[in-house]
Amino acid sequence: MRRPSRWAIVCCLTLEWLALGVWVGGLLVLTGAVIPAVFNTFGGQDSGGLFLTRAFERYNRFVIGAIAIMCGASCYRWRNGDRDVAVGRGEMMLLALMVGIAGVIIAVLHPHAASLQAQAFAAQGELERKVAFEALFNFLMPVRILYMVNLLLGVLLIGIKTKRSLYRDWVLS
Repeated sequence: MRRPSRWAIVCCLTLEWLALGVWVGGLLVLTGAVIPAVFNTFGGQDSGGLFLTRAFERYNRFVIGAIAIMCGASCYRWRNGDRDVAVGRGEMMLLALMVGIAGVIIAVLHPHAASLQAQAFAAQGELERKVAFEALFNFLMPVRILYMVNLLLGVLLIGIKTKRSLYRDWVLS
């Protein structure tokens, strides 16, 4: 197999790190800055909740792009045979787990949460509204947990990739 050019590897790794940064950094910004700002600024839970639903929908689109980039770049590194940038089994397993969790969130849980939110907003009576919002908040708890698990897995993946690059530098010195 022909060894890829150094520029191809540099571009591949750059895109991979950028995608991982968008995935982890985007979630950190949403949970650490956007959510508190929305609930401290917006007038009610209807407008704030709708804004956050839209923000997470946009974030999920970025995650889909990050998945495509990270999977494509990992496959490229795996197939090229260069030991310096080879993909480890742990890295691939972690990425697969992250992709699986993101897939469940994006394809199953988020659409259901959005429909529960719409039902809560459409509820007429006070009791009906309270019950609908309680169902929504109960459903959102596991979704939040999965987002946080994916955030932690992303940080772990950054650590694995950093350790691998440092190990490569130590071996070469």
